[in-house]
Amino acid sequence: MSSREDEALALAAVDALTGQLALSPKPGLPDPRDLGARATSRDHCSLRWSAKALAPGLAAMAAAARRTGEPSPQLRAELGAIGRCTEHSVSLAGGGHRGALWTLGLLVAAAALDPGARSEDVATAAKKIAAHSDKRAPRRPSRGSSVSAKYGAAGARGEARAGFPHVRRALDALTRSRKAGADEAEARLDALLTVMSTLQDTELLYTAGPFGLRHVQAGARGVLEAGGTTTDAGREALLALDADLHTRAWSPRGSAGLLAGALFVDALPVGTGPRPA
Repeated sequence: MSSREDEALALAAVDALTGQLALSPKPGLPDPRDLGARATSRDHCSLRWSAKALAPGLAAMAAAARRTGEPSPQLRAELGAIGRCTEHSVSLAGGGHRGALWTLGLLVAAAALDPGARSEDVATAAKKIAAHSDKRAPRRPSRGSSVSAKYGAAGARGEARAGFPHVRRALDALTRSRKAGADEAEARLDALLTVMSTLQDTELLYTAGPFGLRHVQAGARGVLEAGGTTTDAGREALLALDADLHTRAWSPRGSAGLLAGALFVDALPVGTGPRPA
């Protein structure tokens, strides 16, 4: 794999993240409707801009995996160091995307280890990388790790060490919805709701507690059981859930990051030809 291929993987990951940001309506999550509101327009523009700041770090992660050649402790440590530098760059560009960086970084590195791999192989390689601890990581607990310890939730690290089961669930949902005749936006929203319906989202646990998490999971299941976003009943349930979560200020951010990971894996293998305008 060449540096050009490393960059192609990074740009595909950024495209997956910006594709997730472009979906609407996303229950409790930033979406293009924010651009029409004075209070949120600047925030959404910042998220879209700062997503691009991930590209150099993700390309460096792909290069590190290519150079190392195996999911080793050395690679895990190098990815951690690159990730912390990338977090700083993203914060200077407007912030956000920390969870997505963790997911996309591992998946990009896994894809670089085997350029011809498809979804299951990529998730398995990412699992092997995540199995190693990062000995250079700061010792202070993060908000996500503290919530995971308090409630027994898997959290971002647990999701990765299990081989990203919710990325796989999202991929399965994409396939089902597309085969059923959904357009791409509807298929992606159904995939997001599929993740929301079962994920133990530590962001939700922090802001809303176990009751809030169960409430969001039940709401997402309700949309899917009503037929998903392609049906009138499902669309009505989606809009009701969206209004409810925005009123409560509950945001299932963990699900959004995992959807971005699924969209990246769905785009593999990535070519290195010119990108469309």
